Amino acid sequence: MLLRRLGVRFRIVPSRVSEKSSERRPDRLVVMLAARKALEVARRHPAAMVLGADTIVYCRNRIIVKPRSRADSRRMIAALSGTWHRVYTGVALVLEGGRRTLTGCAVTRIRARRLSPEQVESLAGKHMDKAGGYAVQDDADPLIKEVKGDLDNAIGLPLRVVRGLLKKASTLRRPSGPPRRG
Repeated sequence: MLLRRLGVRFRIVPSRVSEKSSERRPDRLVVMLAARKALEVARRHPAAMVLGADTIVYCRNRIIVKPRSRADSRRMIAALSGTWHRVYTGVALVLEGGRRTLTGCAVTRIRARRLSPEQVESLAGKHMDKAGGYAVQDDADPLIKEVKGDLDNAIGLPLRVVRGLLKKASTLRRPSGPPRRG
């Protein structure tokens, strides 16, 4: 898990929110969905600092989310084959039960190899839980040719953005005024 690299203790609590939206700008969409997820969990766990994230793939002016079926996965992989596309991940850090929300977004450019119909078919349905239907971290996945930007963003959690939000949160949580002396 990527968060372990930061030395952060965490517990995974799935959100119960819809990911439907009419937003068409990928950067705004992922930040909005990350915040929606984090706020819903923060309401159930008001004493916790809650981190939410959402990732999409953006190719040829189209937002590509997780495949809904094997046929959907096949269509996505075929559309990505031979293209440059972008992976957007929005991150939201919610504090004080939802009274404060910090957000950020990362973008990584990905170049996909041109795949044969047989290769597309062999990958279809393999990564149904991933935006775009592929996993950049899967060494056996022949789709990815080149990554420009943060690999951890393409995996689904941009640690650089998370680090920045945690640093900002630590300054917000400090009491104001001069330090007390004991």
